[in-house]
Amino acid sequence: MKHAFAYLRVSGKGQVEGDGFTRQLEAVKKYAAANGIKIAKVFREEGVSGGTDWETRPAFSEMMAALLSNGTQAVLVERLDRVARDLMVQESIIADFKRKGLTIVSVNEPDLCSDDPSRVLMRQMLGAFFQYEKTLLVAKLRGARQRKRAKDGVCEGRKAYGAREGEKAGVERIRALRKDGLPLQAIADTLHKEDIKTRTGKAWSAVQVNRVLHRASA
Repeated sequence: MKHAFAYLRVSGKGQVEGDGFTRQLEAVKKYAAANGIKIAKVFREEGVSGGTDWETRPAFSEMMAALLSNGTQAVLVERLDRVARDLMVQESIIADFKRKGLTIVSVNEPDLCSDDPSRVLMRQMLGAFFQYEKTLLVAKLRGARQRKRAKDGVCEGRKAYGAREGEKAGVERIRALRKDGLPLQAIADTLHKEDIKTRTGKAWSAVQVNRVLHRASA
């Protein structure tokens, strides 16, 4: 039996508890069962945009390291927009997989990643559509905030971690641990051991650590 990894992704933290992961995993498992493939491991990307390169996605980075070390050479995703919503990022990832001798399969369109010119065209058209869809959503949200600001005089989004009292020390600790060369998950584990909580009082994840680091360096 062939082996493959499953890669699941949702963009917003509010979607983590929704049905996105369940829907994606069901589609991947159905395809795997029909094609004699065993899912060796499931990688979940929680609250990470599809417009970012894979190097800035903790779960994808972990999956790539596993692909290059343990013999599994295929990845199943529900649709290509789970890989990327940006056309250039999508094509960059697919090309990188081919250079490394790896395979990525979109189970809703299984042959979409082939080199056949018509499939390449279709893939790029879908990628452009996904990118447009994301841009349109961002524009709608921005418009809603502007209308609220015009009506109420204020419309503040959720402040990033570090903006509130007592959080600056947490940001500095994360930066110091990263400077020491610790991986994202190791930083999250260290924060847990040192009883440094997130704003909601829960344990840190690699995704949250990565987000704080990016905001701190911006």
